[in-house]
Amino acid sequence: MNPLPTTYLRQLSEAVGFDLVGFSRAEPIPPQSLYSWIEAGYAADMDWMKERAAERLDVTQLLPGAKTVVVFANNYYRDDAEAEDSPIARYARGRGYHSTLRDRMKAFRKAVKSAYPGIGTYGSVDSGPLMEKVWAARAGLGYVGRNGCFITERFGSWVLLATVILDAEVDSYGDGPAVDRCGPCRKCLVSCPTGALVGNGRVDARACLSYQTIENREREVPEAFRLELDNRVFGCDICQDVCPLNRRPLFAEHPRFAPRAVAGLGVMELAGLTPEQYAKFITGTALARAQYDGLRRNAIYALGVAREADARPLLERLSEDSSDLVRSAAQWALRQLAQ
Repeated sequence: MNPLPTTYLRQLSEAVGFDLVGFSRAEPIPPQSLYSWIEAGYAADMDWMKERAAERLDVTQLLPGAKTVVVFANNYYRDDAEAEDSPIARYARGRGYHSTLRDRMKAFRKAVKSAYPGIGTYGSVDSGPLMEKVWAARAGLGYVGRNGCFITERFGSWVLLATVILDAEVDSYGDGPAVDRCGPCRKCLVSCPTGALVGNGRVDARACLSYQTIENREREVPEAFRLELDNRVFGCDICQDVCPLNRRPLFAEHPRFAPRAVAGLGVMELAGLTPEQYAKFITGTALARAQYDGLRRNAIYALGVAREADARPLLERLSEDSSDLVRSAAQWALRQLAQ
């Protein structure tokens, strides 16, 4: 098969709704960066990072004969007034990004297979064993910044990534990572309240508030970290908010990135969600990742940090909740109110 024309693939990418697209040769990733991060303990208990490391480092294990990795990016930045003080990270305020990007990726793959019958593809949005930021850098879309986020020239770090592997070559490839524009700036490092940014674009998940509020959903958050959950219930944007390269963000117009009703809820409302309200507000959003008890636990911690006297009746009720996790968090928050 002749190399696929990138002009066509770029037009197709735009037609299905992606903002950026790039192309990288499907060459193995040197293992040292991944293994050194895991061996340092920075992956916390995300054991899947190690269990499928071989596939992360060599995409031919995901698609035999892989020749090209196509990387897509979507800007998701919104500053809607109704979500101005939301305790939810920006990326999670709208419809679940997995669904949004997956729909666009599926449309892209379907069109490519229709135009080039017999071509093999493999697609992933975040959940597959693909090192998306590495491939995005190789494809020339940007670079991994000091805060560990992927930074593009056009949209800063307010981007979501998706990847498609092809068992065919394309007629041109990216030139590798863009020029590092972080320079001597250390604003993200000094602004991270838990010291999770350890340099060289690496993040210690154990100390990251995003990890603690999303992935660590079945255990208590260490007290030193829960004390930093002031109006933060799901994820954390501090290192992006302080980044000078995000100073002039572009507004994501597509309605799928518009905030849903959950983004208008405050910490008290999130802490007091009933199962029925949880199903109403959370279904179809990224917040489902934290699960019912994990999300309430986070909101309860935030109430404790804020020491709002009005929260006492709710916290007293939750201190008798059926969930051990929620009860423990509520009892801790009540102790904060007593100080």
